[in-house]
Amino acid sequence: MHIFNRILPVAAVAALCACSSGTATVGEKSDSLPPIFPDYVGVTVPCNIAPLNFEVRGTDLIRAEFAVKGRNMLTVECRDGVAAAAADSVQVRVSAWGPAQPEGVEYKPFSFYVSPDSIDGWAAYRLIEPSYEGWMQMGIYQRDLSTFEEKVLVDNSVNNMGCVNCHTFADYSPERMLFHARGKGGGTVFFDGKHVEKVDLTKIGPSKYGVYPMWSRDGRYVVFSSNNTHQSFFGGHGQPLEVYDQGSDLMIYDTQSGKMIVDERFQSEDRWETFPAWTPDGRWLVFCSAEPHSMPLEREKVHYDILRVGFDPDTGLLGERVDTLYDARREGGSASFPRISPDGRFLMFAEADYGTFPVWHDEADMAMLRLEDGERMDVSALNSDRSESCHEWSSSGRWVLIGSRRLDGRYTRLFIAHVAEDGTCGKPFLLPQQNPEHNTWRLKSYNTPQFIRGEVRLPEKELKNLFK
Repeated sequence: MHIFNRILPVAAVAALCACSSGTATVGEKSDSLPPIFPDYVGVTVPCNIAPLNFEVRGTDLIRAEFAVKGRNMLTVECRDGVAAAAADSVQVRVSAWGPAQPEGVEYKPFSFYVSPDSIDGWAAYRLIEPSYEGWMQMGIYQRDLSTFEEKVLVDNSVNNMGCVNCHTFADYSPERMLFHARGKGGGTVFFDGKHVEKVDLTKIGPSKYGVYPMWSRDGRYVVFSSNNTHQSFFGGHGQPLEVYDQGSDLMIYDTQSGKMIVDERFQSEDRWETFPAWTPDGRWLVFCSAEPHSMPLEREKVHYDILRVGFDPDTGLLGERVDTLYDARREGGSASFPRISPDGRFLMFAEADYGTFPVWHDEADMAMLRLEDGERMDVSALNSDRSESCHEWSSSGRWVLIGSRRLDGRYTRLFIAHVAEDGTCGKPFLLPQQNPEHNTWRLKSYNTPQFIRGEVRLPEKELKNLFK
């Protein structure tokens, strides 16, 4: 049974359901918190997030009492209903009746905080079965974060059921994006808000495929890594496979000139470079880098640093000095997915024991550095005993979108967490769904989550014509 709890940016409480007004009696009180799913106990949520629908599994009836600043604002007792509330902190008392508690049990109350920090209106992500080698259908989707509306942005029906992946946006704009379309007639598709264009990156510069991209904030440059990626299966322990590179380089595409910028330092076989990212001012390029090893036999010897090199957007040239922001040997780990906060103060990344692809590493966690002094921040609130991997900052820098396998260890799902101005991180909460069970019966992994300021409107007919 579900209680649907809607947070609105207004000082009002209203019941929008035809239910009784809380007449069922409770036989016992419990010192335990209610076993609600998803877990919203103690979380911080945006003032404009979709309804926080939750359930208590195995019950026939639940009742929720909502209070703000000690004042009881609403009692809802129902098998299906909607409640609306808004304030700074909301206390919730849940009671439940079912086969295991026929007389009813009242749980220890919990609270959550409604932040005045709003969240970007939309998010984009890829949905794909974690099926190792093959797939049938995959797509990039967009979700209205204030509602439950999810739309197909593009799926692989447009490119003859090939792979579509690695989407990125310029400054969170729904009118400036790209994605890769693999297979016959494939290429990198650029969208300028009106039209789409397909570019074959293998015919430009070093003649290599682009893999992991990031668009500069001003929209002129796109940095790509070019990766020779493989995977191997292993038995006898919990990690079923390892995804790894046998070579990777960096290259920068200038959308104005249509030319590829390369620096021979980052094209050599002496180092593997991957996961590039721009600083918000566009004057530094951050990326992961590791010494090559014989793969996959020496996979546990591969440890990726995070490096930084200057960039001149006027000339398109990289600076001479290369700084180390994260020293993998010293820290005893390996970094992936570096992302700089929009204010340029923090560097968040995924950290595993070794390797480049943390999705299959249960030990992989979020980590964060304060760039001013290199201080490692405490972000333990973001982590679990399962893999945390891909992530992205909101445009305000107050929220992060995190891919985590904490629910079952197999499927990556999206969680949202608040980040205070001083870098303090709140407890993540699961992306709200209209039916809480949607999070368990959707047998697809969320991949490459990105915040966007609005809905992307690709020209569908024009897009399909690119692959005819």
